[in-house]
Amino acid sequence: MILYFLIAAMTILMACRYRTTEEFESVPSSAARQTYKGYTTRKRAVNALMIASIFVVLTLLAALRLEVGNDYGTYVVTCHEIFQRGYVVTEPGFNFVVRVLYTLSGKEDYLLMFGVFAAAIVAVFLKVLREQTQSFAWAFFMFMTMGLYYRSFNTVRYYFALALATFAIRYLVDINRENIFRFLLVILFASLFHKSVLIVIPMYLIARIPWKKWALIPLAVFGVAAALLRNQIMEIALKLYPSYNDTVYIEEAHTVIENAAPIMGCLFMIFISIICYKEAIKDRADNRMYLNMNIMAVALYLSCFWLPLVTRFAYYLTTVQILLIPNIICSIRDDRKKKYIQATVVAFCILYFAYFLSQADQEGIRVLPYKSWLFYEHRWLNQTDTF
Repeated sequence: MILYFLIAAMTILMACRYRTTEEFESVPSSAARQTYKGYTTRKRAVNALMIASIFVVLTLLAALRLEVGNDYGTYVVTCHEIFQRGYVVTEPGFNFVVRVLYTLSGKEDYLLMFGVFAAAIVAVFLKVLREQTQSFAWAFFMFMTMGLYYRSFNTVRYYFALALATFAIRYLVDINRENIFRFLLVILFASLFHKSVLIVIPMYLIARIPWKKWALIPLAVFGVAAALLRNQIMEIALKLYPSYNDTVYIEEAHTVIENAAPIMGCLFMIFISIICYKEAIKDRADNRMYLNMNIMAVALYLSCFWLPLVTRFAYYLTTVQILLIPNIICSIRDDRKKKYIQATVVAFCILYFAYFLSQADQEGIRVLPYKSWLFYEHRWLNQTDTF
């Protein structure tokens, strides 16, 4: 746990040294801007150094892990079956990458697979944080403290698809035929690694529509329909996640309390959005879309709490929180209000991070305790028939 706190603190400090384009151009007078240009080259060099350093730290921490993540062992076995041309339920894109990596390494090197996907997930998310938000520092702060980075130690296929889905949102901000095509292209590519990402096509397009107050009525209808059609929805979900068939996840009962933390996170984002609606939401298509996604996530959590896979679908909606809050903070012009919102966000995120770490050793997460293969004479598994 201490290691995760230190990594988060160190990388957040690096992120605070990063200056966005908006910050470069925010110097008030033209004379001051002219003087400031003398520092631009150095600042851009610092930016590149900070991004590279963050990428290396986060990639190494994820790549060096051993038996960290609730499905680590399952992936080892799955990759073995992929390489041996056995039956697997994983998608063709993931299967292709595994075969290429194992062929190039000359052995069943699952550590290489985890390392490559760690680098890919971190790289895509860093690109999203740099280009799709007004403040990289605030976005990265939330990326770490809301637990998104550490959760990516689980289900690497899913989190790679999630990163790509978040990246694809950029094409819905300025919506046109060409951008819709690009959005669909990215999502279809992501589906080669985790087919559940296809659900974002209708969800994101619905969220992009400018909602009226009466839009809450269809959400209520959805909640009632979900309660009445549990069996049918479960059948559809299990087709997307066949590996969940005949498992304890399906057999055990689930309650709303299990998702209390993400629901509170969504409600907090909605609360901040309402407070800052005029400055940050009303005339911003991107922020309105992010707000709508959080409202949809709450409806999904409350109406489908009985579905063990609900978090997999809801994360596609809640990940935009790392984009929404930075945009809101940067849109506030009243200094006093801005400081109040900043302090509130920091307090909430730190509490959320502490709660996440307190639960991080439990079944379903298991990113604690952290272990690295650097401290082992032999690799964790030499033969997959150990399972």
